[in-house]
Amino acid sequence: MLARHNGQVVLVWGAIPGERVRARVERSGKGVLFAETIDVVTPSPDRRDAVADWRCGGNVLAHVAYERQLQLKSETIRDAFARIGRMPLDAAPAVMASPEQGYRMRARLHVRGGRIGFMREGSHEICAVAPTGQMLPATIAWIEATEARLRADTLTGLTSIEIAENMPATERACHLELEPGSHAPSFTALTTDAITGLSAHVLDRRGIETLSGAAAVWDSVGPLRLRRDTRAFFQGNRFLLEALVQRVSSLVPDGAVVDLYAGVGLFGLSLAAAGRADVTLVEGDPTSGHDLEENARPYVGRARVERSSVEDFLLRGRPPADATCIVDPPRTGISREAVSSIVSLKPARIVYVSCDVATLARDARVLVDADYSLGEISAVDLFPNTAHVETIAVFQRQA
Repeated sequence: MLARHNGQVVLVWGAIPGERVRARVERSGKGVLFAETIDVVTPSPDRRDAVADWRCGGNVLAHVAYERQLQLKSETIRDAFARIGRMPLDAAPAVMASPEQGYRMRARLHVRGGRIGFMREGSHEICAVAPTGQMLPATIAWIEATEARLRADTLTGLTSIEIAENMPATERACHLELEPGSHAPSFTALTTDAITGLSAHVLDRRGIETLSGAAAVWDSVGPLRLRRDTRAFFQGNRFLLEALVQRVSSLVPDGAVVDLYAGVGLFGLSLAAAGRADVTLVEGDPTSGHDLEENARPYVGRARVERSSVEDFLLRGRPPADATCIVDPPRTGISREAVSSIVSLKPARIVYVSCDVATLARDARVLVDADYSLGEISAVDLFPNTAHVETIAVFQRQA
């Protein structure tokens, strides 16, 4: 939360707008002070007891009543468009709520000193996953059993674990990253009935070793079946995934579709599965791209996969005049080269799915300056109790 001290901006952990708190300054950087609340002098009516440390991954807003969290995220979107995009919004967008417990389907966990967990914000400390409430009980049980096994056995070299689950949690695959010189097969001992696949990568070797089962999970999103490797990017909220797909699909009119940053095909292939006939999907990441090709096989003739960076594809591709571009870029937003190419190609509509409202507002300014009008803005709370919010914005080319 934002405060000021003698005219200087202070970012304060563990506070709520409107409260008076005592805070301890921990560090400074680029003209900003960072502080942690140590005492609440005048509490907000929206303050609640936080079960977990608010600085443990995914919990920075856990002390704030959930309805207020949604309001804060809505106000954050409105502020970013006004301050960064220089586009004041008439109203703050509504944010679709999520259950707060057990929502998370993907996680990257750190391993240090026999402990497995998230990294505590602003430190190198490991904090336990269970108190954050993000993961399901079966997942927590496997993590805790693995911790116990690491402490009891002579297994060494494990640095991180990636976990991927499907929506119903009937499949759970784990990928291990191991220090150079580690013996990957010895980690087969971590296989239990709780996981359906285990893979590993020793950092001084090429290739991935499958230790047991399948290093991927399968999900059904409407009529679409999707395979995704444990390491592939995928939206992380099991409760809002289908609602997000429905929202994006509803914003795509008839005509050609170009799905940039397509991942394993969540948005573009959902349209193909619904009968759309001209869908191009672009993905440059090798892992996601492989899954994308597999997932697109049932839609040959309707969906075409381009294994390429977005920048390279846009330099040699020209979508039809009535095309809609779906863009779901990483947190850094659309690169300068890509947004320049999009503007020059002039697709009829752009549906922008963003996990970072600041870069969305920055890119929105570029698009509006290039004769696109900003239309609907909505949001979904894919990561409750965090500061993150997924925002969907529509841009229409002006005649």
